[in-house]
Amino acid sequence: MEPIKLNNLNNGLKKRLTNLLPDSNLNLCYTCGMCSSGCPATGINNLDPRKFLRMVLLGLDEEVTLNPWVWTCTMCERCYRICPMKVNIPQMIYEIRASWPREERPQGILKSCDFHVSSKGGAMGVPFDDFRFTVEDVAEEVRDTQPGFEDLKVSIDREGAFFCLNQNSREPVTEPDEMIPLWKILHMVGADWTYPSLMWGGENYCMFLADNKNWEDIVRTLVDHIDNKLGCKVLINTECGHSFYAIWGALRRFNIPHKFEFKSIVEYYAQWIREGKLKVNSDWNVDNIKFTTQDPCNLVRKSFGDPVAEDLRFVIRTLVGEDNFMDVYPNKSNNYCCGGGGGALQAPYHDERQAYGKIKFDQITATGAQYVAVPCHNCHAQILDICERYNGNYHTIHLWTLICLALGVLGENEREYLGPDLQEMGL
Repeated sequence: MEPIKLNNLNNGLKKRLTNLLPDSNLNLCYTCGMCSSGCPATGINNLDPRKFLRMVLLGLDEEVTLNPWVWTCTMCERCYRICPMKVNIPQMIYEIRASWPREERPQGILKSCDFHVSSKGGAMGVPFDDFRFTVEDVAEEVRDTQPGFEDLKVSIDREGAFFCLNQNSREPVTEPDEMIPLWKILHMVGADWTYPSLMWGGENYCMFLADNKNWEDIVRTLVDHIDNKLGCKVLINTECGHSFYAIWGALRRFNIPHKFEFKSIVEYYAQWIREGKLKVNSDWNVDNIKFTTQDPCNLVRKSFGDPVAEDLRFVIRTLVGEDNFMDVYPNKSNNYCCGGGGGALQAPYHDERQAYGKIKFDQITATGAQYVAVPCHNCHAQILDICERYNGNYHTIHLWTLICLALGVLGENEREYLGPDLQEMGL
């Protein structure tokens, strides 16, 4: 295999990163090791954040840039948050990813990015007609078979709707029944909402690929469609941390003007419960089943911080009972990354990703909880995977599943991720 030739390497990696990160003086590093002490990627590929930075400062350009650790690191920003000198190592990782020739970057991430661009829908490359057919077909089945939802409305490109909602493409492509609980919640609170026909997918692997052009183009296309065609007041991001940050970060990084307010569905779950629109309580949990949660890095630490983490806990505690929520430690903005972000699920470093996740597995296991409620698709997939890898005994669920279970409206085919103890609940 021919060695990878990195763009502009002869300019000196330290010099380039210094120019790209003017607010982060690399020479200020104390070498205190705090970054490495809290990083789940420490030791993988014989690197850690502190060692990575020292290699950059020492001019070991090829050794640091060619190491696959730059794709194992999820850029979760835990090291940046704890650094006393605020050296932005995650952004350095991003810039090094961008220095790889595009065709040499992990093919799973690359293809997901290109599928999104070519389909103008989502990362799985589903043509719009297929997405529309699936949405309309599933909605019709719900209206025909589930009492109480005979007038369920699901629309695409309905101009003037208050909310625009994105949808992770995993649901319509591989598990369409998982769309239904969220539709039911929106129906029960009387939300006026629609899907967009352009860039409807709630994910963006171009961001993980460090492909600024396509990351920006995807978000700009979505923004233009909402502002200039649909006229929606609020864009609600589905239960996915990475897709939230892909939009939230792009709006700021690329200075994209927009007329709508951008919110996470987690915030609205909490708001609708407080307003009494979601009439939920924990009476159903007669067996005192224990639950915990995962704070998605991209939604919490990298975006809204502890307030959205508090909303997440408020929702779960209301649904399962105060004494049945077992929090992880550390948590909220200081929580450990699970290892599923940064494009890791689409990269070829399977063993490294699972090793990264061991800290998260131990953290969950220590709570004694039987269920992990996860408002993020990448976290959901990773936490499921490490449970199997390390012989865990917990189940991983979406928040919409738990909400509809508590409301008594969870359908028989909407229980994929529930364990045997809850499979028959409410049927």
